[in-house]
Amino acid sequence: MMRLRLTALMAGTLALAAAALAAETRTITDATGRQIEVPADPRRVFAAGPPAATLLYALKPDAMVGWPRAPGAEDLPFLRPETRDLPALGRLTGKGDTVNLEILLSARPDLIVDYGTVTATYRDLARRVQAQTGTPYALIDGSLPTIPATLRTLGDLLAEPERGETLAAYAEATFAGIDAILAAIPEDRRPSVYLARGPEGIETAARGSINAEIIDRLGGRNVVEAGPDGLATVSPEQVQAWAPEVIVTIDADFAAHVGAMPEWQGIPAVRDGRVYLAPSAPFGFIDSPPSVNRLIGLKLLADKLYPEEARIDIEAEVARFYTLFYGVTPDRAALDGLLGAGHPGE
Repeated sequence: MMRLRLTALMAGTLALAAAALAAETRTITDATGRQIEVPADPRRVFAAGPPAATLLYALKPDAMVGWPRAPGAEDLPFLRPETRDLPALGRLTGKGDTVNLEILLSARPDLIVDYGTVTATYRDLARRVQAQTGTPYALIDGSLPTIPATLRTLGDLLAEPERGETLAAYAEATFAGIDAILAAIPEDRRPSVYLARGPEGIETAARGSINAEIIDRLGGRNVVEAGPDGLATVSPEQVQAWAPEVIVTIDADFAAHVGAMPEWQGIPAVRDGRVYLAPSAPFGFIDSPPSVNRLIGLKLLADKLYPEEARIDIEAEVARFYTLFYGVTPDRAALDGLLGAGHPGE
């Protein structure tokens, strides 16, 4: 009789434990259509790459288990103190995937999130890693137009719905503001644009790629036509032939030296002084990575492409964005460092 009672007690305990476990998880559908059982309140989240890390940082920084790469010294002042010393764990996706399963498992994540292009390659990676680790792996669509929905979806997934709604409302207001600016600018007044990456400026992003979406969204005519790959390497001679009216770069060395580089002379953007360096701390304004950081990039680039129509107080907007998304309010010296001390309006 004692054994029967003990067995019944154990069975009841196991049933309660199973019910509690079920109550602590839920099933979601990710961007690939995969149904995934995830924690009801994820506390340890592994970001598969830099775009996901930026998104996770904005929504729930205390759930981060590490960075894909360590932040640089120039990034630290713009990051929440509790995230500055998180370990560099490597990345599962993108160029130079560096994490192995041993490192991933040692971080003890209860959820893996990837944010970016949704393709069969990334879907298969998510399935494989989830099968190998037993950790749920959610892939989120990283396209620019879906940012408001993404912030709400992931905010809900991370048990931070109010935070997700606040950031989503900001994103929607940003898109509405850009639409209002573009409504006043006819097609023939929208400039041709080249995105220069790297110190030589010859790596670029094609029209329609996730890295150049911000140019398309602002009505700029990306001179690099869509191709099978998002990123491409071209020659200065090809850029000469395209003759862009504006060059946007994410590389400080290129921005500093392009005016003296013989192979870039005569290009309208260089000749007319319309080479613009996008800030990069703690995350790039244009891409690097292509994540929610692009929202402030939209405002910065609108200010550069259409200054008369945009009439944006870019310093105030940058300060507001950093406060809202990054949890750090830059002072005047920090803004000067980000935007350049000679930024118009100072």
